[in-house]
Amino acid sequence: MARTYDHPGEQTATDPIKLLAIRDTPLSVDEVFQAVGDEAAGGTTLFVGTVRNHDGGADVDALGYSCHPSAEDELRRVAEKVVADYPVRALAAVHRVGDLEVGDIAVVVAVSCPHRGEAFEASRKLIDDLKHEVPIWKHQRFSDGTEEWVGAC
Repeated sequence: MARTYDHPGEQTATDPIKLLAIRDTPLSVDEVFQAVGDEAAGGTTLFVGTVRNHDGGADVDALGYSCHPSAEDELRRVAEKVVADYPVRALAAVHRVGDLEVGDIAVVVAVSCPHRGEAFEASRKLIDDLKHEVPIWKHQRFSDGTEEWVGAC
């Protein structure tokens, strides 16, 4: 859990949520990384989720993501929960929807905190809660012609 210090830079920033979006266009790692820049941060973590070429022992050719209209609101709720639990200086999360190919970027999250341990913990919480609580679904298409829907939440 977060440490407590007297210096303002050791605490959660006044408005730490810098970027939240669900987009149907390619994602930019640079945009997300730049969004979380903060001079009081001693640790910044960046997670990039990409489309892999396999799942459950089957070869994946491509996939598509779709989301419920409430997905951005749920993403904000998840982000606010992370900010409440950790001394976040800056936070950003962007998820892609639409058709993606193997190797495409599906999600990018980044968190800046005063210290590296807090940044790792907050980032892990952010991506795990995003995947479990934000209503985004994955439709995988396999090389053998079968397909599968996977609910993220």
